[in-house]
Amino acid sequence: MRFFNKLLYSFLVLLGVIILVFVLFQGFGDPSRLVMGQTGDTSTRENIRRDLHLDKPKWKQLVLYLNDISPIAIHSATDIKNKELRGYFVGGEIKIGIKIPYLRKSYQSRREVGDVIMEALPGTIMLATAAMLLATIVGITLGVIAAIYKGTWIDAGAIFTSILGISAPSFFMAIAIAYLFGFVLNEYTGLHMTGSWFDLDTTTGRPYLTPANLILPAITLGIRPLAIIAQLTRASLLDVMEQDYIRTAVAKGLPKRIVIWKHALRNALNPVITAITGWFAELLAGAFFVEYIFGWKGLGKLTVDALEKLDFPVVMGAVLVSACFFVIVNFLADMLYGWVDPRARF
Repeated sequence: MRFFNKLLYSFLVLLGVIILVFVLFQGFGDPSRLVMGQTGDTSTRENIRRDLHLDKPKWKQLVLYLNDISPIAIHSATDIKNKELRGYFVGGEIKIGIKIPYLRKSYQSRREVGDVIMEALPGTIMLATAAMLLATIVGITLGVIAAIYKGTWIDAGAIFTSILGISAPSFFMAIAIAYLFGFVLNEYTGLHMTGSWFDLDTTTGRPYLTPANLILPAITLGIRPLAIIAQLTRASLLDVMEQDYIRTAVAKGLPKRIVIWKHALRNALNPVITAITGWFAELLAGAFFVEYIFGWKGLGKLTVDALEKLDFPVVMGAVLVSACFFVIVNFLADMLYGWVDPRARF
């Protein structure tokens, strides 16, 4: 029952995001002007409006947009032209089928928005995963060490470092880290201020991987979640260490290492998992400034560039893909609670 409730909640969240995105980027303006550019007569503009269904009422435009981005398509018999539409249920003039969601075309390049996003998405996933792995491993380790040495200089140093990490805005840290390690100390680090996960060979024109460019943006993006994970791990572990079953395990003579890492830490991970999954979803959706500053070719940089060009279909598609990742990650996190803590299953 809980599974279906969570599934329904996730669907309603996505529906709300879709409606909000549509209202913001298409509900108030006239995109035909952006497609037409500075030049163009009334006839051209009307043809564009008709092609984009902008001549229809707003509520109908929303219904058509929902039909485009939905994996379930409803079309009349004369409208079925999409070769990716599958599994028709023939009955009268209305056909229902399954298709790949259609995010429409870019105003600027006239390319499919889905293709544009799929080119940028691997960069964002790679960056967010690297940042989250760094934050999780270092954050949990730092939190456990701070809890073990509570009240010592090690604990105070860990808390001070985490507070510093939380306080520093990502855009400021991106500029500072890029300048310091990519410019001032470039001779020693060998890293660059900007660069993406691949580059083009000047001789052959073929792309090749540049994994070293991942280091600085991943560290920048991982600083804040690392600090929060460290503090949550410390506080949760200290709370669990006061429980009766932990005292019983210690009284039985179990080594402290086993008591902490096997018994106490696993039961202290629930709030940490919440932070990890929440931050991972946020990194997937919100790495805009970091990607832009480091020149990292991902969803964030794509969205900023599209906003500068007023390419609203690309912006709308990027926001929807980010929202889908956010909802999916949070849905999987909810299912993960039951595995980590059996009490959460009930």
